[in-house]
Amino acid sequence: MQPSIFFFQLRGCFLARNRNPTEFVFSLTYNRDSSLQFVEPQPGLHQPDPAEIDRAAQLLRQGRLVAFPTETVYGLGANALDPEAVARIYAVKGRPATNPLIVHVASIEMAQSLVAGWPNLAELLARRFWPGPLSLVLPVGRRPKTSSDLSSRTIPAAVTAGLPNVALRMPAHPVALALIQAAGVPLAAPSANRFSELSPTTADHVFRSLGADVDLILDGGPCHIGIESTVLSLIGSVPTLLRPGGVSRNDLEAIIGPVDIASDISEGSHPAPGMHPRHYSPRTPLYLMTDGKVPDRGNGIYLQHHHAPSRVNVAIRQMPLSAPEYAANLYDVLHQADAENYNWIALDLPPHTFDWEAVHDRLRRAAAHF
Repeated sequence: MQPSIFFFQLRGCFLARNRNPTEFVFSLTYNRDSSLQFVEPQPGLHQPDPAEIDRAAQLLRQGRLVAFPTETVYGLGANALDPEAVARIYAVKGRPATNPLIVHVASIEMAQSLVAGWPNLAELLARRFWPGPLSLVLPVGRRPKTSSDLSSRTIPAAVTAGLPNVALRMPAHPVALALIQAAGVPLAAPSANRFSELSPTTADHVFRSLGADVDLILDGGPCHIGIESTVLSLIGSVPTLLRPGGVSRNDLEAIIGPVDIASDISEGSHPAPGMHPRHYSPRTPLYLMTDGKVPDRGNGIYLQHHHAPSRVNVAIRQMPLSAPEYAANLYDVLHQADAENYNWIALDLPPHTFDWEAVHDRLRRAAAHF
């Protein structure tokens, strides 16, 4: 059975084509009285359709999987308090049990209910960067399951890869926030794709990767950040950057001072997602190039930043010059190049400066060959 995919309509234009008879298309209306109005809409950002949000929330409460948009990438969501639902995420993605999940919340209060403590740094960072692309790692709260109230429930070990800490974030997308609020539970949600493959930044990417293995796909349009969240651990005496992402290290240090940088993990559970040596990878071999050098043989495409390619008989795609715009387009460009069945993709490396740190992290892992 194919998943239902709901494509939201805006100004009479659809952002994706119908793909099968089980799909439906709905028009959106923006409710100015929405309790989620504090989210600043981005240009072209879709607002939630209440009926479809309710349907998706019901599926989540039943232990099903729902793919939904965030500002970073599309997430494959499940009730973070339901171990069986969380296990479905790992099974569908083919994700190792050593790779923890980020838990998405709709408020600071929901985040506080899931952890053992909420330090001043967490409050400062959440007030500054939430909703937004920052995940905070804190000790899991251990509470007796004596009632159905959220404050009495505990994040299961499957979410945290057996570690005593959990990564939390509040996404800056009205569809995501409306979904979490309607479900009434936090959502465990890695990227909605097979493990180690390209992350999805459109609903079409999700459909092509997961197909019928996801129960519902909500289309909120393209993700405007385009790469995953920054993951910052607040466990030790000094905050540690586990994964660079949508909030830069400079922005973090401007608020809280110097942060440590985590080293790569070779074995055991990872303290954060996105630390596997090979990740975010296209099927087509990806080569990171300097000074325009490209492979001598084969039919390929060159993703140019500043340097022209060393060969004239290759396809060229000009990449954006600014780091934010580059990040927002990177995965979509790689998806498109993958679909063209080239022998290789060569990428002209952007500058090695702080504002490009997250992009370089993704490129290094995407191009790992082993």
